[in-house]
Amino acid sequence: MRINEIPTPSYVIDEKKLRENCEILKRVMDETGCKILLAQKAFSAYSEYPLIGRYLAGATASGLYEARLGKEEMGKENHVFAPAFKPSEFEELTTICDHLIFNSFSQVKKFAKPVDGCSFGIRVNPECSTQGDHAIYDPCAKGSRLGVTLANFEKALLEDTDALKYIDGIHFHTLCEQNSDDLETTLAAVEEKFGKYLHNMKWLNMGGGHHISRDDYDVDKLVKLINHMKETYDVEVYLEPGEAVALNAGYLVTEVMDIVDNDIKTLILDASAACHMPDVLEMPYRPPLKNSGEANEKAFTYRLSSCTCLAGDIIGDYSFDSEVKPGDKLYFEDMAIYSMVKNNTFNGMGLPSIYAMDEAGDCRLIKKFGYEDFKCRL
Repeated sequence: MRINEIPTPSYVIDEKKLRENCEILKRVMDETGCKILLAQKAFSAYSEYPLIGRYLAGATASGLYEARLGKEEMGKENHVFAPAFKPSEFEELTTICDHLIFNSFSQVKKFAKPVDGCSFGIRVNPECSTQGDHAIYDPCAKGSRLGVTLANFEKALLEDTDALKYIDGIHFHTLCEQNSDDLETTLAAVEEKFGKYLHNMKWLNMGGGHHISRDDYDVDKLVKLINHMKETYDVEVYLEPGEAVALNAGYLVTEVMDIVDNDIKTLILDASAACHMPDVLEMPYRPPLKNSGEANEKAFTYRLSSCTCLAGDIIGDYSFDSEVKPGDKLYFEDMAIYSMVKNNTFNGMGLPSIYAMDEAGDCRLIKKFGYEDFKCRL
């Protein structure tokens, strides 16, 4: 089917754009010798792992289930980081992961031991915030639980000279949807605070949040920064973006069910911000919508909402060149990332089907959900 023929609501993964993003990431790997991993927390539609795996070095996880998925479906290099690990899961993680990254030295003391095939790292917090107003996504915000600050790093070493005995690498993750100039700022802080320890490491993981496939991203600067770290500290460098892999590589197709006019003309959709694109309310942000404009920019302005009972389940105000009618389909863009991985069945809303659109524009069904998927969650 073509995208205008599929039932709604449905996510559609754009495989052409996915490939183009991966080609950009492959260029970075080729020009630097670094390794780039898919951060599954942003995109874990594993039907596309064979495509992604043709370009990237592997996957990274935030816990056991993602780690298992990366091992089973990507089958390449497999990494994991979590703020804390469960004893019941730790042994399995060390058997399926090539790198395991601790968030604190107390976790190092609790778990670290020689394990064939698994290299241990420690996450640091360079206390260098470049996030602006989005504290919810800022691992360097005051009081952040993520990563070891320099003061706590050096305190751990003073208390235990063997603290780094099993540590092969340093990891930091401070960015979110940012350009390489913010990475440059962050690296200066990392080098100032942790540079002397990097000389004794085998690898450096620069985390995610690098918007490498965005049109205005300075890829050349990224290449220069990676090569600088490799040459200065003789370390293997890893990056683990999620959004950059699937940026602009997906749609959420929805149908207008009704129009309510209580001072504001509101389109009632069969898709929901709360259920199908939670970041709209959580971040918050206004998702792009094909062939639309800002409120009052075009002739007809509507508020877009859902058929849930949540009064605040509002996607945003959009304008159109022509009048919108019940039965019309709308196409939200950039819906591959942080959508399928975060959706839910609040209010008994069904999960959208998942389609893949090939390079010719034809759509094939990947997965369809129904009542049992709602019922079995509880």
